[in-house]
Amino acid sequence: MSKPQLTTLRLEHEADEAVATLILNRPDHLNALSIDLLREIPIACRWLDETVAIKAVVVRGAGRAFSAGFDLNDFTTIDETASPTTTADLGRLATEALTDVRPITVAAVHGHCVGGALLIAAACDLRLASDDARFSIPEVDLGIPLAWGGIPRLVREVGPAVTKELVLTCRPFGADEALGLHFLNRVVPGADLVAAADDLAAELASKPRFSLVATKTQVNAIMDEIAGVGRNANDAHTLASALRDPESRAASQAYLTSRNK
Repeated sequence: MSKPQLTTLRLEHEADEAVATLILNRPDHLNALSIDLLREIPIACRWLDETVAIKAVVVRGAGRAFSAGFDLNDFTTIDETASPTTTADLGRLATEALTDVRPITVAAVHGHCVGGALLIAAACDLRLASDDARFSIPEVDLGIPLAWGGIPRLVREVGPAVTKELVLTCRPFGADEALGLHFLNRVVPGADLVAAADDLAAELASKPRFSLVATKTQVNAIMDEIAGVGRNANDAHTLASALRDPESRAASQAYLTSRNK
């Protein structure tokens, strides 16, 4: 099966190789998660699923950052003629596609990893970060709830109290803290990040496919019992409501104004 034609992502894979790389490829926009990019993630994941040679995938960002989060230009210029619920659900569908894709996914995070980008990383099986990585979840300051199944994903990774703190305060935190919270598997120097992620993916890809898939499936099933994301299909309705709420809209405008000063 030929690679899909993608405009905001880049798929790198040599024929018959067991490792592929999925790159968020909007470097001029710090890989902000545009509507087009979110739509392309499930397309890429379908190709990864159907390319039987691939056992592991490195997920990383081009340029200076993993991702600056949801594209605020898309956020502030939502087409009033489009279904807000459908648009709001794109992130959930993208993160679920990454979670469910058959190969083992290794997120390699550098620079900014903001909001929805943190959930893209959380949807991956393993996570490495450079020592300069910077995380934040600014949704509440933007006047919107954390959607895309983000709450259960974070609860099962870092626990309920830490999830509430990080989501409600919107405070930034660094790679060392993320490692201490067990959100990350490893922190490495920035210059070593790509090689470290590639080496880990290659190590995983050297193992039997059946055991890799079975282990991933079992762990994901257990985590769904603890804090499943399936119920979060309603996130889109909540997010769409926030986009129409006057106080939430005012908060988002104030946040955007403060960023542009």
